[in-house]
Amino acid sequence: MITLPAAVRVYLCTIACDMRRGFDGLKLLAATVVGVDPLGGHLFVFCSRRADRVKILYWDRDGWALWAKRLESGTYAFPFAATGRQEITSGELSALLEGIDLRSAKKRKRYLVPLQHRSGSPATNSITPA
Repeated sequence: MITLPAAVRVYLCTIACDMRRGFDGLKLLAATVVGVDPLGGHLFVFCSRRADRVKILYWDRDGWALWAKRLESGTYAFPFAATGRQEITSGELSALLEGIDLRSAKKRKRYLVPLQHRSGSPATNSITPA
């Protein structure tokens, strides 16, 4: 599993990309299609039309970094869509790279931190203890 700092987000470019693109071409796609500042330190994931190649672009403090993978057989279950972007977690990125289809994967219920009121005290249930 890929572990990333909590501040780092993972964005999928949901339109098929030309894998001949390099740093500058993918940076332009990140800014225009995905609509996020590419210098923010986030990961931008691009996939080929045949879904057998993936590139991940990110800014690494002092320059661009590009990770690429080509499958010898099979394809990625990449969620192509006309929307242009989809945000996923680092765990979902790991699953995607392992060949798991995110559309059919079921996410189990997890604990969420209760919402805070404007006063700063935690939200309480309307049930009072007896």
